Amino acid sequence: MPKASVPASHAAKPLESKAARKVAAKTAAARPAGPRRAAKTTAGNTADGARGSKTAAKTPRARILAAIRAIPAGSVAGYGVVARRAGLPGRARMVARILSENEDRGLPWHRVLRSDGRIAFPPDSAGHAEQTQRLRAEGVAVDNGRVRDLRKAEADLDAMVWAPPRK
Repeated sequence: MPKASVPASHAAKPLESKAARKVAAKTAAARPAGPRRAAKTTAGNTADGARGSKTAAKTPRARILAAIRAIPAGSVAGYGVVARRAGLPGRARMVARILSENEDRGLPWHRVLRSDGRIAFPPDSAGHAEQTQRLRAEGVAVDNGRVRDLRKAEADLDAMVWAPPRK
């Protein structure tokens, strides 16, 4: 019986290995971006990585630091509230870790408290004393290492930040 010839369009193609696909993907990514793509990636970016005034910064760290900087003097927020405002709900521990690694002296770290309004430092530590002093200097009432009416302060802060502009 003679062999039937297979059309070229149906011929078996050699299988690409995983490594070959990775190399192909890298070379495609390394190609210079066209004018449309370049315009999309650079339009509206600010020096700190934020896109416009309403969109959060790119990295979670930058978003958390921006949320902390947005807490006005005389107001406080919990770690979880800061995480939510940064667009990272449920990441209160990330906020605490980023604050513990912070070296920026201008960051208002003292305005971030635990969810129950307590200062997170041990009561007899230098950090506890410094945070208490800084909060009191801004007019925040601190009693025995706790800010009273934390929920009310958070509600007032949200109303102040998201309220329509005053005329």
